[in-house]
Parts: sequence; C-alpha cells; structure tokens
Amino acid sequence: MMVDVTAYFGFVGKGSSDDGRERSITTDISPTYAKQILELQAAGATDEDLHPLVAEAITESYFTRWGTRAKGLRADLTHVASIAFRF
Repeated sequence: MMVDVTAYFGFVGKGSSDDGRERSITTDISPTYAKQILELQAAGATDEDLHPLVAEAITESYFTRWGTRAKGLRADLTHVASIAFRF
C-alpha cells in the first residue's frame, strides 16, 4: 500500500535536524500498517482517526527507512491538507 499525504510534520527525537514543516510525501508502508489501516477503515474510522497510525507508518518507511537511520525519531502529522491510499 502506498500513502500520499500533504501535511505538517513535526518531529520528536534525539538528534533530529529538521524543523517541522509542511511536506508532500508519497511512500510505501508495511503490510502490517496497511492491514491496520484497512481494518480501521472497514470499522468506520475517518481519515482523521487514521492520522496517528499513518504518522507511525510514514515514520517507519520514509523518515527512518525501515529502522536503518534516525533511531528513536517520531514524526507527528497535523494540519493534513490531503491524504490518499492506493495499491
């Protein structure tokens, strides 16, 4: 599953060099997160309900590159302008 999101990303973590700012990101997410997102959508979750989970998924795949860099970084997303999921 891919996620396309434009939102404000803020960061928490030791050694984070990027200040929070609006970003447009397209990235693949792990099957584990994809399954959770689909289950929550089927249960009636709104896009806003999914924001914390999507932030975790994007942190894993985009910001920490599957755990190979920026250990301990957490990205929070707010002020979401758009979000879309695709396969």
